[in-house]
Amino acid sequence: MKIVGIIPVRYGSTRYPGKPLALLLGKPMVQWVWEEAKKVKFLNDLIIATDDRQILERAEKFGADVMMTSKKWRSGTERCAEVARKISADLIVYLQGDEPLVLAKTIDKVIEIARKEKNVFLTTAAVKIRNRDEFRDENMVKVVCSYDGYALYFSRAPIPYPQGGLIEYYSFYKHMGIFVYPKERLLKFVTLPVGTLEKIENLEQLRILEHGFKIRIVLVKEDTHSVETPADLSLVEKILEER
Repeated sequence: MKIVGIIPVRYGSTRYPGKPLALLLGKPMVQWVWEEAKKVKFLNDLIIATDDRQILERAEKFGADVMMTSKKWRSGTERCAEVARKISADLIVYLQGDEPLVLAKTIDKVIEIARKEKNVFLTTAAVKIRNRDEFRDENMVKVVCSYDGYALYFSRAPIPYPQGGLIEYYSFYKHMGIFVYPKERLLKFVTLPVGTLEKIENLEQLRILEHGFKIRIVLVKEDTHSVETPADLSLVEKILEER
């Protein structure tokens, strides 16, 4: 089984232009993601996919394989699909370029489960929510799962809603940005019509559920912190220094 990791990044983010090249302890953010992904034992290849020459040149300097993609794509999933069409692979591992704290052992755990799944559209990760602020944060996507480990729903809202007050956090989970697709299902995903729930929540994974397909959730212990704005850089740098 050939497993290929893809890190899709673009320079022209509306909220944070140039984010992939933002420096963390002297290295661009995308390099932190790439270096950790290079430690993943299940990956046969690792590619940075971008539409920007600056990112291409910087990534090639630190030794990455880079593939230029179209500027028309609206999402990282579409960028991954363009690369997937051009390569040989059984599984595609989509890693987000703004998750510099993601750990190789977390990625490996998700891939290990995905290798055994035969009938799921996507395998992805979730981690326990730690406090009330995270639970209420609309930037933190929550997921509700069935007893056998499949996604029931994703939302930016606090779900499941705790009647009577939030007492414990053991049953509340945050979705993490690690996505493992069988190649043919990734290519199918980008042909599916965008659903109503996806439009409302602005969450791509809801497209899969709306069309009746299954998403396997892998519970992991290692949390991350994505970089959404320049204000997140100092917090992420502090965590990297502690490591």
